[in-house]
Amino acid sequence: MLISLHVKNLALIDEAEVYFSEGLNILTGETGAGKSILIGSINLALGGQAAKSLIRDPEQPALVELVFEVTNPDSLNKLQELDLYPEDGGLFILTRKLVNGRSIGKVNGEIVSAGVLKQIAEILINIHGQHEHQSLLYKKKHLEILDDYGSKEIAPQKRKVQEAYAAYSGLKETYDATGMDEEQRAREISFLEFEIQEIEDAGLRDGEDEELESRYRKMVNARKILEAVTMADGLTGAAEETGALETIGRAVRELHSVAAYDEKIQNLNIQLQEVENLLNDFHRELSDYAQELCFSQEDFQKTEDRLDTINHLKSKYGQSIRQIQEYQAARQEKLEKLADYEQYRKKLAEELKQAEDVLSKTTERLCVLRTKYAGQLGRQIRSALKDLNFLDVLFHIEMRPLGHFTANGGDEAEFMISTNPGEEERPLAQVASGGELSRIMLAIKTVMADQDATETLIFDEIDTGISGRTAQKVSEKLAFVAKGHQVICITHLAQIAAMADTHFAIEKNIKNKETITTIRKLNDSEMIQELARILGGAEITETVLKNAKEMKELAIGTKSS
Repeated sequence: MLISLHVKNLALIDEAEVYFSEGLNILTGETGAGKSILIGSINLALGGQAAKSLIRDPEQPALVELVFEVTNPDSLNKLQELDLYPEDGGLFILTRKLVNGRSIGKVNGEIVSAGVLKQIAEILINIHGQHEHQSLLYKKKHLEILDDYGSKEIAPQKRKVQEAYAAYSGLKETYDATGMDEEQRAREISFLEFEIQEIEDAGLRDGEDEELESRYRKMVNARKILEAVTMADGLTGAAEETGALETIGRAVRELHSVAAYDEKIQNLNIQLQEVENLLNDFHRELSDYAQELCFSQEDFQKTEDRLDTINHLKSKYGQSIRQIQEYQAARQEKLEKLADYEQYRKKLAEELKQAEDVLSKTTERLCVLRTKYAGQLGRQIRSALKDLNFLDVLFHIEMRPLGHFTANGGDEAEFMISTNPGEEERPLAQVASGGELSRIMLAIKTVMADQDATETLIFDEIDTGISGRTAQKVSEKLAFVAKGHQVICITHLAQIAAMADTHFAIEKNIKNKETITTIRKLNDSEMIQELARILGGAEITETVLKNAKEMKELAIGTKSS
């Protein structure tokens, strides 16, 4: 569950900290007080878009911190798959900092990307935004909801369909590309033979290009290298009195002449002899290298021509000799197929038929699973809709074949509904109003919440377009869901606010001539006052207070029944 939210320097919030509880957490406030900023800050901490304009004081960083307590084993396993592990007490501390146009996300002190934060959000929390119910107007969303509902069986089958579709599509593309006449085949064979022969004639050897490039560099810079080598030879050799070997040789002889008088001099003389031996070895290698620098113009031309040949092949067939050889092998394979073209096409057609059969079977199995779960989900959504004052509702999920294969299966789903007695079920997009869509999404969310391990549900303005008896039913549904989940809900309806286990007031104040939003947890008497404000507006009379108190008592009684 979400333990706390800390917001600093974000939009209208200077700094605020909220400690949420289990059950139903209600947030209310006057229009413009900044209720949605709270949900926006949670979205931000969970990887949402970080706009620079959100920062209240551009000179200071903005910060959002969420603390989750995670005890569900499935959720913990999913987080561990992301290489994320809890602090003591199962705590996960998520922070998002906005500074200088950049955002920095962390989980338990370790920097993570916004993408990882979004993955965490999918595991720990489900947020119903103000306009999310509009997605129900699109059939694609219906299939997503169905697949999520039956994910334990549907998800692995979808992966099989995706693999089978990829194999089938690849073979079909290859087979379709083989449709050529005899003249095309002859031209292709001729071109392949030319490419293969050109590579074969070159007689390439692995690593040859690197050897040639090294030798060529040496040849091009031979004069400069030879001057340096000759100078080094003179400085280290014994040819002149100033040469290092001659100088060290004299030093060895001098020490040797007195070595018998002192053991320490003997040791020093041995060290100097080792230096003399090393220098002798170095001088021999240097002389050998100088001999290698002697080459003819013919050698230089051969090296240059060979490099030109290899570089020409690289420009056509690959960036390295290994890639050129791989290209040659691939062209040879294609040539062999074209040489026995009809047999190749026949074999390809057989492989394509086998791949199509596999795809057909895996797709059919996915369709069976979706149909099974469509029945279950449809019945559960209908039951949830009745709880939300759709008294005569009819609802089912209609499955239809697409008539062709896709990576997502071979069928589509559409929610069919009738909200009035005697009316036949029609597509949801043709029937539901905005307020009805909001309640339908609530019904779906409550069904899905029971299906998965999501501990925290957030509803932003779920009460759009409802009032009276319907609002009461929505409040009862939220209270029921809150018995098994943590629910955080922003509302402007007293019926829903009365159901709060924990109630927060979001208020707009003026401080130092600036507008700021504050968030305050209400005690029992303050809850009644807030309900009265919602019911009565600017003027709170004794009658309004009495109604607010009765509404709260009724809500307590409803929750305990």
